[in-house]
Amino acid sequence: MNFLTKSRKLFSVSNQLHRFLATKPEDLKKLVDNNKVVVFMKGNPEQPRCGFSNAVVQIMRMHGVKYDAHDVLSDEEMRQGIKEFSSWPTIPQVFINGEFVGGCDILLQMHQSGDLIEELEKVGIKSALLDDSKPKDDKK
Repeated sequence: MNFLTKSRKLFSVSNQLHRFLATKPEDLKKLVDNNKVVVFMKGNPEQPRCGFSNAVVQIMRMHGVKYDAHDVLSDEEMRQGIKEFSSWPTIPQVFINGEFVGGCDILLQMHQSGDLIEELEKVGIKSALLDDSKPKDDKK
């Protein structure tokens, strides 16, 4: 076996080990604690690969929320691991301040009711919708 073949095999084993280690509960906990808002989704914010993930991206965009996104389609172990970690069977999954909030339906309900604005405020994030809702005073 030549050096290049050995390197490729080692790289492949290393990638498999990394994916396995990244799905351990303590590693998933580190991911959800890494930012105030974390989304596990299909695809990425620039190119969501399912309608539910796209809806979550659009809600976050409307609120002007910066968040960490993790594409579960690129890592099957993470996809299964996050479902076990949260005890929630579907993707996307949204975490705020390290706590599981829910998926697309729950986030949409929170957005519609105004509860999402309150949850974001609890972690120090001001929704961009608050800026848009204030009447503009044109008179000076």
